[in-house]
Amino acid sequence: MPSPPRHRLLVGTAGHIDHGKTRLVEALTGIDCDRLEEEKARGITIDLGFAHVDRGEVRLSFVDVPGHQRFLPNALAGLGGIRCLLLVVAADEGVKPQTREHLGIARLLGIPAAVIALTKIDAAAQDLAELARLEVEELLAESAYAEAPILDVSSSSGEGIESLFEALAEIAQRSDHDTQLGRNSKPARLPVDRVFNLQGAGLIATGTLAAGSVEIGASLEIAGRDQRVRVRGLQVHGEERDRAETGERTSLQLAGAHRSEISRGDQLIAPHSLEDSRRILVRIQWLDDAPIPLSGWLPVRVHHFSTERAGKARLLRTALRKDLQQGEDLSPPDALLPGQEGWVEILLAGGLHAARGDTVILRRPSPATTLGGGVILDPRWRRRRAAQLPSTLSKLVNDDGSDSQLEPILRLWVQEGWGSGAHGEELARRLGTGAEAATLRLAELAAAGKILALPTLNGSTDAQNPKQIFIDPSILRQVSQRAEKALKDFAREHRLARGFPKAQLLQALLPRRQQSLGNRYLHWLQRQGVLELIEDLAQLPGQRTRLSQQESSLAGRVRERFRQGGLTPPGPAELRTGLKAKGAILDGILEYLIAEGQLLRLPSGLMIHPEAIAEVAESLRSGSLDEFTVAQFRDAFGISRKWAIPILEHLDSIGVTLRDGNLRRLRSRLNDSAG
Repeated sequence: MPSPPRHRLLVGTAGHIDHGKTRLVEALTGIDCDRLEEEKARGITIDLGFAHVDRGEVRLSFVDVPGHQRFLPNALAGLGGIRCLLLVVAADEGVKPQTREHLGIARLLGIPAAVIALTKIDAAAQDLAELARLEVEELLAESAYAEAPILDVSSSSGEGIESLFEALAEIAQRSDHDTQLGRNSKPARLPVDRVFNLQGAGLIATGTLAAGSVEIGASLEIAGRDQRVRVRGLQVHGEERDRAETGERTSLQLAGAHRSEISRGDQLIAPHSLEDSRRILVRIQWLDDAPIPLSGWLPVRVHHFSTERAGKARLLRTALRKDLQQGEDLSPPDALLPGQEGWVEILLAGGLHAARGDTVILRRPSPATTLGGGVILDPRWRRRRAAQLPSTLSKLVNDDGSDSQLEPILRLWVQEGWGSGAHGEELARRLGTGAEAATLRLAELAAAGKILALPTLNGSTDAQNPKQIFIDPSILRQVSQRAEKALKDFAREHRLARGFPKAQLLQALLPRRQQSLGNRYLHWLQRQGVLELIEDLAQLPGQRTRLSQQESSLAGRVRERFRQGGLTPPGPAELRTGLKAKGAILDGILEYLIAEGQLLRLPSGLMIHPEAIAEVAESLRSGSLDEFTVAQFRDAFGISRKWAIPILEHLDSIGVTLRDGNLRRLRSRLNDSAG
């Protein structure tokens, strides 16, 4: 298959309805983008159209968008990935409302370059054409496109078409290839803007490849669903290819899904490379001509690539000193006014598969108007106290893509996870990068001592593993302090207890959702010398229980009562009365005796002297019964069912008896018969 041209540029048209966008693209490429019968009948563009032209080492690809305000959501669906704006203004009409709105959207999306075409130049009076040029220059003056070329063209006569091609080709040739390569190294991501069934080929999905590359045979995921599709075939502008790369208009022939299972607004992504976002943080630019300020919670429509979601947005009331001039008021603003920029959190009604650095456009639902837009700083934003906002935002705002700028962001997100920390795969989805790259950066931070790799139970770590959990060093300090305090408090309140049950200790150390990592923390704390683990108990290092003389005397009397009680010893209430002991002290003595093995706790919770159990076991071994029921055991030893069942369960657990349905058999007899 032929290799693609070296210089490629994806161009998006923009401008007011009936200013000649579609005819201009046809004059440049020879392709009519109006594919719908209704479009041809009405003479207006309703949905997205696509065309391309190759000349030498240059390929210009065009996305022709509708100019009518009513079809603006369709236009937004096709503008993702656009690297150059072709703003079309009719020389006989000049700048119109959709001209301004489209230009504002292009600026909000961060489209880096623009060319302006004054169309219908052959049909416009000279004074009107000059006025139109002045209006365009005034419109561009305060924008990033102030130096963009303004060219006179006519689609019908061909005037200026060659100059327009050359201007676009020049932009293609000076495109930032390093940036393109960086985006190409990310996981594959195709926002779908068109889906249809093609006879003989099956399901087709098209879009502009926003990141990564796709090859024939690749497995992709329909974002937000546990469903995979396989790429059976691939075209770029009708040309059969083995591979499509970032920024190319791509058509995928898919297997594994039906037409009803995928639609415009879906994303086809490398498996597990993005997560649902329901709360996002955006650095928003409110348009100069936005009809309303952003105050309180404002209902909005959020446009992200080809996806549209309902949501509500509000301004974060904070001010960063570095963003303000000396002497200005540092009090947080109450509203974002037209022309201002600020930090906005957006709650989404449905999942949005977004990554840091993506752009979004906000529109008012009714009457439909573009309000503003900007860059996503955090696709999984968590609300914070007002006092934390300046520090948090200062870490998220500054990022030029370098490792030094990425460090505070990664450390912030690791710290945000608290006891759960974060791992490479998780943060890669948040950044929209590959898991290997994110894991490598985390490993470097761990090697520098800026974050810590949480060890497994055996003490091992693997910083190169994308599932390796990293935590902030401050977390270990907090957990250590909590553990030490909890153990000291427990030892003071339960002086005779052998140790603090681990399950209870974990509740004091970690939130419920993080307790799955609890044992790893406990073993880590043990290696750090913070505590000691004894079976299911934790205690302070060197902690030993010692009875006072009075407690020792009471313990001896308790042991004797249990020894005398045999198979039916007294319960705690009877002991308290008979020994005239305080309940808390007696409970501590009982736990101490059990921990020391001087009493046994049966499965039911009843307590008994070990000698009583030993006598039962010896009696069974020397008796004539090979097998027996609970009732027979109960009658043989003259005890109630309350005691018979837990004693037998204990005998089962220590290997004296073996349960077989309703019968018990002596293991010693079974072994003898087997021999």
